[in-house]
Amino acid sequence: MPETIISLRGVNLSLESNAGAVSILKDIKLDFKAGETVGLTGPSGSGKSSLLMIIGGLERASSGSVTALGSDLTNISEDALARFRRSHVGIVFQSFHLIPTMTAVENVATPLELAGVKNAMCNAKEELSTVGLGDRADHYPAQLSGGEQQRVALARASIMRPDILLADEPTGNLDGENGRAIVDILFGLREKYGSTLILVTHDPILANRCDRVIALADGRLQLEQEAEE
Repeated sequence: MPETIISLRGVNLSLESNAGAVSILKDIKLDFKAGETVGLTGPSGSGKSSLLMIIGGLERASSGSVTALGSDLTNISEDALARFRRSHVGIVFQSFHLIPTMTAVENVATPLELAGVKNAMCNAKEELSTVGLGDRADHYPAQLSGGEQQRVALARASIMRPDILLADEPTGNLDGENGRAIVDILFGLREKYGSTLILVTHDPILANRCDRVIALADGRLQLEQEAEE
């Protein structure tokens, strides 16, 4: 059996608003296995993206525990959390989040440079070729289509060979053809590097490409099942 690399126990998340505390996640208990693919589904506002951010160490749980790759993420310092993300987590967002003043290759090379990796630019060019953008390395985000920008974001997320690959509505801003291409690349990168892939999606077809589907509603775990064949 594959090892459990992420474990959530009794995770709650509350955020302050003008009307007071708002409960986002409620008593979440989940385990994720090494190398598996998991789709997180549910209506808007159900807590999917918040759960993904907690798994990736971008948001801290209000209570409960989060363990990933043997590290307790619950109470570690912000610096330690940043080092964990840099070494083990790749994240793809719906809105790309590329740095507009950097070329495609510079965007992809950034995680390597922050980690002090030699030959960052050469490695970044190779990764861009992997996602089919070898000839667009010197273009800025504004010179790229939405599908191309998301390919750059995928290359940046995978450049550190992450143990955990997270995707938040990765096709949400793309048309059907580009969306399908991005999904194929995403799953190809996961297979190539053996990452655990957890993705948020409203698309049942995309969710069912995963090994397992987890449904949330009103911040609670509603359903957990093997994806349909």
